[in-house]
Amino acid sequence: MAFAYFLVFPLIFKFFAAATPAGVEMMTDITSYLDFVMTLFFAFGVAFEIPVAVVLLVWIGVVNVAYLRKIRPYVIIGCFVVGMILTPPDIFSQTLLAVPMWLLFEIGVLFGGLISKRGEHPDDAPADDHNDQPPATQA
Repeated sequence: MAFAYFLVFPLIFKFFAAATPAGVEMMTDITSYLDFVMTLFFAFGVAFEIPVAVVLLVWIGVVNVAYLRKIRPYVIIGCFVVGMILTPPDIFSQTLLAVPMWLLFEIGVLFGGLISKRGEHPDDAPADDHNDQPPATQA
């Protein structure tokens, strides 16, 4: 949320102020302002949970890193679509949401790869010393 408040809001407000025609005063009411702020806080709050979600999905085995790398182009398009829906109708705020979402997805894939590689070590596998079945005999 600090990213949204300290980086995104000033840029968006500068854009809105610059887009205001000459001779027209920009006046916002508290309801519109709070709706705008809460929507952006929600959007950026959800966006910054992406690495956690990706790592958890890899960790519990729902997806693997190879699949996440395969769907990367669709994720990038999806980030821009989500940015389009959740932000005001200007390209700056859409990009300011979509690019961090994409980078956070990549960070999640990176950490997911580290987790999946760590789980592949043979030392991590439990030893199967207590086999209930007798050894097979050759006939």
